[in-house]
Amino acid sequence: MLIVRAAQPSDLDAVLQLAACAGPGMTTLKADRQALFERLALSQASFAQTVAPELRDYVFVLDDLARGRIGGIAAIKAAVGLDEPFYNYRLGTLVHSAAAAGVYVRHEVLYLSHDLTGSAELCSLFLHPDYRRGGNGRLLSKSRFMFIAQFPHLFTRGVFAEMRGYQAGGGDSPFWESVGRKFFGMDFSRADDLCRPGAKSYIAELMPRYPIYTCFLSDAARAAIGQTHVDTAPARRLLEQEGMHAGAYIDIFDGGPVLQAGTRDLRATRESVVATVAAAREAVAGDRKSLACTTEADAFRVIASSAAAVDGIVSMTPAELRALQCDAGRTIRVLAMSTGQGVHQIGAASERAVSAV
Repeated sequence: MLIVRAAQPSDLDAVLQLAACAGPGMTTLKADRQALFERLALSQASFAQTVAPELRDYVFVLDDLARGRIGGIAAIKAAVGLDEPFYNYRLGTLVHSAAAAGVYVRHEVLYLSHDLTGSAELCSLFLHPDYRRGGNGRLLSKSRFMFIAQFPHLFTRGVFAEMRGYQAGGGDSPFWESVGRKFFGMDFSRADDLCRPGAKSYIAELMPRYPIYTCFLSDAARAAIGQTHVDTAPARRLLEQEGMHAGAYIDIFDGGPVLQAGTRDLRATRESVVATVAAAREAVAGDRKSLACTTEADAFRVIASSAAAVDGIVSMTPAELRALQCDAGRTIRVLAMSTGQGVHQIGAASERAVSAV
């Protein structure tokens, strides 16, 4: 059975292997042993609630209990931009008019913004290729929403996720070529690799200080604004199923959209229910109908269950109870699976996991 649980420092080697497999482009999942060691220690303290809420970094792993293997990782950064600036472009409009000449022109403008400061970020989502099947990606990604639904008071500024932006066939980013390269003087991959926690001062030093009129960009760059990479489209659909939507913000490197939602607007917050566990003697027939999670932060676990909550009771098999480390009579949170098409092909390209660019 597969479960999603709070990551532990003992998961370091497995997480390092996942980071190496993810390769370049995932700023919040670099194959840096010391950085990952520190992050897992912070995650453990975050789930134990021994650090300030705004400093927490909740890291989750997909644990294959039968094989003793970690198959994926995902995370929630509790609040971005508090220890170092978090940048986005905000799309706005300026109107230029001259009544005497009969001219009225609307211009789309990009404003460098810190507006998302204090919001929680969904990031670091990566599923090993061996596990990209059977709804595993859905379980891994949606487990974070179950955590938010259980602890909404920890995410009062809402949540967001930066999606990987459009790239041409050769991997070039039209938005970067038209904007970033002009100011950074380097390839997209080099700038993205430099963008890691604690080393982002170069962004403030090199980014343009004034609004950018999009009419000065190339046609390809303008067309790329707010567009999602083809490999990221499944993850975007999954997040949109959960109540997230694209707003006025885009990534400053590749122009990819930023999906946002208030905590109360998430499907898990609106539709999940608290139920009492009852032991079932036999497995419930049928597909996985629900996500079920424990209600303690320091022992947080999520599984996909074939059971559904009925009148405040959810019957779970012995295997499911063992996976949740839960006894009959305990309280858990249950969410019915989305009725939409399953999305499980989630990997390094699924969410643009950039913590502050």
